[in-house]
Amino acid sequence: MRPDDWHLTEAIDDFLARAGDFLRSRPALHTTPLTTTEKLRTLGAEAYRADAPVFGSLERAGEVRAVFYRRTRHGPLSLTPVTPADADALAARLAGLVLPAVSAAHDTATAFAESWQRHTGATPTLSTRIRLYRLGTLTAPEPVPAGRGRRVGEQDREQLFRWHREFAADVGEDVTIDADTWADTRFGDKHYTFWETPDGTPVSMAGMTSPVGGMVRVDPVYTPAHLRGRGYAGAVTVAVSRAALAAGAKEVALYADPANSTSNALYRRIGYVPLTEWAVYDFAR
Repeated sequence: MRPDDWHLTEAIDDFLARAGDFLRSRPALHTTPLTTTEKLRTLGAEAYRADAPVFGSLERAGEVRAVFYRRTRHGPLSLTPVTPADADALAARLAGLVLPAVSAAHDTATAFAESWQRHTGATPTLSTRIRLYRLGTLTAPEPVPAGRGRRVGEQDREQLFRWHREFAADVGEDVTIDADTWADTRFGDKHYTFWETPDGTPVSMAGMTSPVGGMVRVDPVYTPAHLRGRGYAGAVTVAVSRAALAAGAKEVALYADPANSTSNALYRRIGYVPLTEWAVYDFAR
């Protein structure tokens, strides 16, 4: 691998000029880099420069074959699929950086983690497995529970904050969610739908990202524990998926914990098709 195959930059505009078409070529597979880089682009350079981000594109014969980014100086590396040889070359190139983790499709994450250990001595530990889905033909679950989907408004903010605190606790995310912190969380820039019963009581929620590259990602989906098993999660996921398509999305994606057989079976029933298995490896020296 030639040393100039990876082009590194700290400028999001430079990165997107080189790699934007590549990211948009498979929008469901590239769902996270698309939404992350779009958020950084809209923030502007001054808003993220102190975080010392690094972006990279693997370029051969005038074409981009893969990309990576590290959002902050102590953040994880996110990487699109590459061969083991390319993963090893990238690990050698980045060995001077601080990387607490790598997040990528399972085989790529594993190859990079093994190479990172060889080049830096850091011990990788598989910490997260997650499944990426892409929407095929949207199919409403049967029976559909009584009620309707409703866009979340300003009057729903306290309910939204409370359910996100519960969701974060369920999935083990350490995040403060209230009116002061909401905009800076990963949830604050999404659009939400409630499923509500005929009397107007919200019983489940689903969020979605803004369209980027023709793609929308559904995230998160949450039903309070005492209301589960009644079809509300399926109903609200269908409602927000329809909203994504109505907003112009050509691809709709979502992540699910592969260990949660209930949610995985639900997503398949309503038309989501597994796309790839994702993995996160933590590094400890």
